[in-house]
Amino acid sequence: MNIWPGAPYPLGATYDGGGTNFALFSEVAERVELCLFDDDGTETRIDLPEREALVWHGYLPRVGPGQRYGYRVHGPFDPAAGLRCNPNKLLLDPYAKAIDGHNEWNEALFSYRFGDPTSYNDADSAPYTQRSVVINPFFDWANDTPLRIPYHETVIYEAHVKGMTARHPKIPEDVRGTYSGLAHPVMIDHFKKLGVTAVELMPVHQFVHDSGLTERGLSNYWGYNTIGFFAPHNDYASFAEHGGQVQEFKSMVKALHRAGIEVILDVVYNHTAEGNHLGPTLSFRGIDNPAYYRLVDGDRQYYYDTTGTGNSLNVRHHESLRLIMDSLRYWVTDMHVDGFRFDLAASLAREFHSVDRLAAFFDLVNQDPIVSQVKLIAEPWDVGDGGYQVGGFPPLWTEWNGKYRDTVRDFWRGEPGTLGELASRFTGSSDLYEIDGRRPIASINFVTAHDGFTLEDLVSYNEKRNAANGEDNRDGESHNRSWNTGAEGPTDDPDVVALRERRKRNFLATLLLSQGVPMIAHGDELGRTQQGNNNVYCQDNELSWVDWTDARHHDVLTRFTADLTRLRAEHPIFRRRRFFDGHEVEGTKVTDIAWLRRDGQPMGGADWDGANTVTVFLNGQGIPERDALGEPIVDDSFLLLFNPLAEGATFTLPGAEYGQMWEAVADTADPLLATPARRTGVKAGGTVELIGHSLLVLRCRY
Repeated sequence: MNIWPGAPYPLGATYDGGGTNFALFSEVAERVELCLFDDDGTETRIDLPEREALVWHGYLPRVGPGQRYGYRVHGPFDPAAGLRCNPNKLLLDPYAKAIDGHNEWNEALFSYRFGDPTSYNDADSAPYTQRSVVINPFFDWANDTPLRIPYHETVIYEAHVKGMTARHPKIPEDVRGTYSGLAHPVMIDHFKKLGVTAVELMPVHQFVHDSGLTERGLSNYWGYNTIGFFAPHNDYASFAEHGGQVQEFKSMVKALHRAGIEVILDVVYNHTAEGNHLGPTLSFRGIDNPAYYRLVDGDRQYYYDTTGTGNSLNVRHHESLRLIMDSLRYWVTDMHVDGFRFDLAASLAREFHSVDRLAAFFDLVNQDPIVSQVKLIAEPWDVGDGGYQVGGFPPLWTEWNGKYRDTVRDFWRGEPGTLGELASRFTGSSDLYEIDGRRPIASINFVTAHDGFTLEDLVSYNEKRNAANGEDNRDGESHNRSWNTGAEGPTDDPDVVALRERRKRNFLATLLLSQGVPMIAHGDELGRTQQGNNNVYCQDNELSWVDWTDARHHDVLTRFTADLTRLRAEHPIFRRRRFFDGHEVEGTKVTDIAWLRRDGQPMGGADWDGANTVTVFLNGQGIPERDALGEPIVDDSFLLLFNPLAEGATFTLPGAEYGQMWEAVADTADPLLATPARRTGVKAGGTVELIGHSLLVLRCRY
C-alpha cells in the first residue's frame, strides 16, 4: 500500500475527504507500524515513514471512515527503567476518535508472562484487543451554538447514559441505554418538567471493563476506567459500527441543546485503564510509558498512584498535557459539549507530590481561548496525601462542595452543633470561596451523587449493603451520615414511610434553595433505590438502573422537585451572584439576610451554640446585582423555617419591618399545599406550627 509522508499534526487519524493522515507521538520508539484491519480481521502492517518533532506520521490515500487500525511500537523493553515497548502488542491510538469492539481478557494482552512481571511476553495481542477507528468528522450541526447558561441560572442533573433509560417503557428497546435513548423526547420532556438546565453525564470516554470484574460476572458500570480520551464509549451507541457512536453522540447533544439543556461530561484525566505495573498493555504504556505515566523515582518499574487505580497520568510531561488539552478542545469544538467535571481533580494539580493550584495544567486551561470559556467543575480531592482540596482551586473553577453534602446530611439527621456550618453552606460557602474572589457559584451543591447512597437509601439505611459487589462489604464509604428513619431498608410502616418522604423533601428543598449551583443525582426525584448498595460501580443491572415503572409511585416527590426548581428560577433571591454581607439594606430597616430564633428575634452569639431550629430571612430588596440592562434586581422576600427536631415546634414570625403578611409557597410536610391554613397566610408576629423534621418556605405578600 502506497503511503505518503503526511504531517505530524494533528495527532491521531484525520480524514480529509480523500484519505487519512496518521500521526503518533513517541519519544522512545525506534520504529512504528500502522496496522490496518479488514472486516474479516486480516491485518496489513505499514511502517510510518516519517518522524518529526517526536511524532511518527504518514498519509494513506483512499483510506476513510470506518477503517479499523492500531499501532505496533518497536523500542526498548526495560521495565526497571520504565520502558515497556513491545511490538507484539497491538496498541490503541491515544487520539482515536472511535474505538471498536471489546477486550477479551487473555495473557497476550500483558507484556509479561503471568508469574514473572519482569519477563517478556511475545504473544500477539491483536486477536484479543480493541481497534481504533477512522471517523467521518463531518456533521450537520445546523444552527447549534453554545448555550452558555450562566452558573447562577444552572440546575445540574447528574446522569448515567445507560442507567437513565435502560428500563424506560416508553423508549424503543433498541435505543434504551444509549445516547439516542437519552435524547428521546420522553427524556427531554422529563428534564424540562424537572427544571434541569444541564445534564452531567457520568464517563462517556471509551472505558475498559476490568478483568477482575469480568471474572466475577460484573463490569465497570460507572466507567471511571478510561482508555480513549477522544472516543465516545461504544456500548452506549445503538449503532457503533464504523464509528457510528460519534454521529449518535453529536445527535444527542444537538437534541438536548435544542431543548435548552447543556451537556457536561464527567472526565477522567487522572489515570487510565492500564492500571499498575501488573496491568495490560493496551495503548499508552506500550507507546511511551514515561511520557504518559508518573513513575516512582528510583524504581521506575512502579507507578506513582494518587488515584487508587494503579497509575496517575504524568501531568508534568508536555505530551500528557497536550493530550488532555487537545481532548478538551475536541469535545468542545467538534462534539459541542458545554463543560467538564474533572474526576479526582486534585491529582491534576500535583506538579511533584503536593497539590499546587498553580500547576501547569491550570495555567494551560486559564489561557486556552476555548476550554476556559466552558463550565469547569472540579472534584476537589484525590486519595493521595493532602488531596482534600475543597475551596483550593483557582478562580476560573467551580467545585463539588463535599462539605455542603456532609453538613446538610448531618443537620437533617439531627446532629448537634451543625447549625453554624449549615448557615455557611446554605449561603454559598463564603468561607471557602470568597477569599480568592470567587462567588457563590463556585459551590456546586449536592446531597447525593453517583458515589454513595441514593436519596431514597439515605433515609432508609444506616449501613451499606454492598455484598453483591463481591468484596465482603468492604468497599464503599462506611460513614454515610445517613439515618434509616426507624427501620432498616424497606418497610410497610406508614409512619416511617411518611417520615422518609418528608425527609427526602427536606434535602431537596434545602439543596434547591441554597445559594450556589444545585446538582440532583439521577433518579432521586423518582425515589430510586439501590437497596442499600452505596457503591454500584460494578452493577450494570436493575440494581443501578432507574426503575421507571416504580417512578409513578413517586409523582408527588417529582412534582415537589419541579416546583422547587421553578421557585428558584422565578426568584433571583435564591441564586444571588454575590455573597450576603449582613448589612442593613438602604430604604429598609433590615439586613439582606437575618437568622432568627423560634421566637422571631435575631439570633445572638450564644444562640448558635445550642440552637437546632432556625428561621432564615432573605431580603428581596437586598440583591446587589443588576440585570443585563443595568437595572436593579428586586425580588420578593422569603422566610425559611427549619425544624430538624423529632418533635413539632412553634415558630413566631418576625415583626412588620420584615414583612406584613406571609404565605406558604413550599412545605415539606404538605408538599401539595393542601392544608387551608397554609394557604391563607400569616401576619407579622403570628405563629406557625411545624411538625418534626420539616421545612416551611414563606413568601412576603406585602
